[in-house]
Amino acid sequence: MSRRIAIVTGGIGGLGTATCQHLARQNCQVIAADLPHRSKQLEVFRIHTRDLADSIDFAPLDVSDDAACQQFAEEVSSHYGHVDILANVAGITRDATLRKMQRSQWDELMRVNLDGVFNMTRAVIEGMLEHGFGRVINISSVNGQTGQFGQTNYSAAKAGVHGFTMALAREVATKGVTVNTVSPGYCKTDMVMAVPEPIRQKIIDQIPVGRLGSPDDIGRAVAFLAADDAGYLTGINLPVNGGYFMSF
Repeated sequence: MSRRIAIVTGGIGGLGTATCQHLARQNCQVIAADLPHRSKQLEVFRIHTRDLADSIDFAPLDVSDDAACQQFAEEVSSHYGHVDILANVAGITRDATLRKMQRSQWDELMRVNLDGVFNMTRAVIEGMLEHGFGRVINISSVNGQTGQFGQTNYSAAKAGVHGFTMALAREVATKGVTVNTVSPGYCKTDMVMAVPEPIRQKIIDQIPVGRLGSPDDIGRAVAFLAADDAGYLTGINLPVNGGYFMSF
């Protein structure tokens, strides 16, 4: 069987890197798409993925730019073949309480965290439907399920991501295309590790498994949902949070 072609947005971040690695080990040709000016992060990414360099390429992309996403999808299809898998991992935070939040903090976050999912998914979904196979995996967050102080923008966007997932899953289910969400809990990413240690320890104390998640925990979940034989899973939200939040 030919290799699946996978795009991972936010591909050189912590969760993105792990997602790229797990998809590459699952016989995918992976294109890590991320902002072009993150040179230090790109250097780290290339070190961490050097054993999979033949299976992972980097390409610059701003997911908040709809036209750029359309062009990017066309270029990937032309160079590698039609896109089989899309992992929408790109995301930012712009934390502030609602009373102090600037309109720019709301708009900037929404352009990346929610518009970016729309832009990139819309750019590849037609090709998936034409070929009768596709896997779209959207990264949400436990805070999209529970809310979080100072994150009305982030929590709203991440809740919106799963609403998008469920609606699109219904639209494309008969065509061999699945659409699912992974909702990470608190993981060892730069964002979480920047939290002061006493606060971070309080978070860990609330996690039943007693530790932060690792990016590999998320990458493994994405790869599971991206597999060829995961075709009966669609419209789901897979929480990967160590038991921090449980729902029926």
